[in-house]
Amino acid sequence: MSRLDRLRMGQVETRHFQQFNELLRYVFQVTKKELQMVGWEEREIALAKLPVLEKADVLGWFDGEKLISQLAVYPFQVNIFGRVFEMGGLTGVGTYPEYANMGLMNRLMRQALQDMRDRKQSISYLYPYSFPFYRRKGWEVITDKMTFEIQDHQLPKAKKVPGYVERLDTEHRDVRMVYRRFSQMRHAAMIRNDLAWDEYWRWDLDDLTAAVYYDATHKPQGYLLYWISKDVLHVKEMVYINQEARTGLWNFISAHFSMVSKVVGNTYTNDPLAFWLEDGDIKETIAPYYMARIVDVKQFIVQFPFKAVGTEIKLAFQLDDPILEWNQGLFTLHVSSTGEGELTQGGGSPDFVLNIQSLTTMLLGYKRPSYLSNIGRLTGNKETVEILEHLIERETPYFSDYF
Repeated sequence: MSRLDRLRMGQVETRHFQQFNELLRYVFQVTKKELQMVGWEEREIALAKLPVLEKADVLGWFDGEKLISQLAVYPFQVNIFGRVFEMGGLTGVGTYPEYANMGLMNRLMRQALQDMRDRKQSISYLYPYSFPFYRRKGWEVITDKMTFEIQDHQLPKAKKVPGYVERLDTEHRDVRMVYRRFSQMRHAAMIRNDLAWDEYWRWDLDDLTAAVYYDATHKPQGYLLYWISKDVLHVKEMVYINQEARTGLWNFISAHFSMVSKVVGNTYTNDPLAFWLEDGDIKETIAPYYMARIVDVKQFIVQFPFKAVGTEIKLAFQLDDPILEWNQGLFTLHVSSTGEGELTQGGGSPDFVLNIQSLTTMLLGYKRPSYLSNIGRLTGNKETVEILEHLIERETPYFSDYF
């Protein structure tokens, strides 16, 4: 019997918790000492991993009773141009090095994607520890994360607003209320259920504080999640429903002028702070953040809200997928005059050609059809590209979660 023959794929259950945790620690090289340095004790470290096994669909390869490769899929939802999609959140991916190059992870991913398809999770998100690896598996970048650093003297001067800010516990219901409204407005955002909120808070320390902005009618319109350490105010996330709330929250940050030397943090939009600030000579960096892939192109297209262009559109295209055969071949896209899509197998000569990675980032609005055409990621004539430009909404994807 060969080494591969003695391996079996199966569900990873709570009884495998210690092995699951050990494999994650080894693959990501996270030591107990490193976690304890940021305030995590051994019991907390262990408990943090347990929900993955309890609430996610976890698959693994076993060599006898030894867990040697694994991945997990969380059941999440995201807002795509105003419609709620079931999303499979891929995490916990790893294989011991002595079992590498045996095709184990490829087969695990293939099975996980089949299971997502069966559960009607037509799209999958993940945080990439290796962009090339996940691109080879069909995922593509769909969001960015911007980091900023503002010196104390560069903080904006306070502007009069009719509302006020209150500092509250991060678990306060108004924080969730604001985010729920915000996620209904923001394309690609996580629709946070209890599981998503648990993951959002998982690695935060106890000194994280929420500052909530209330308008003149005492309705919450935005929040700031932050902590202060060594004269630095750290912004985890700022969410606002309108510009009044944004101004009110920055007034609150600027009120720390005498307490901090600088403000650092993250934003998840393509709206640089430099232009908004009076002194825009600040440090900002932008980096790709989350990746996604369409799991089942037919399911996805039926759900996807195309722009209503007032006439019926019919385009044939050739699609390639490195793993999933149901996403490969010639398809015909039908879009009604009201923007409802349908995909059928087959068609005439293709109007355009692309792979699942390019289709995903294009439909989610991270990269436009014209850009993909210009760099050779989409092959089609000018008229076809213009039709695709008109069919897809223009809105920057937003995703601030981590799992």
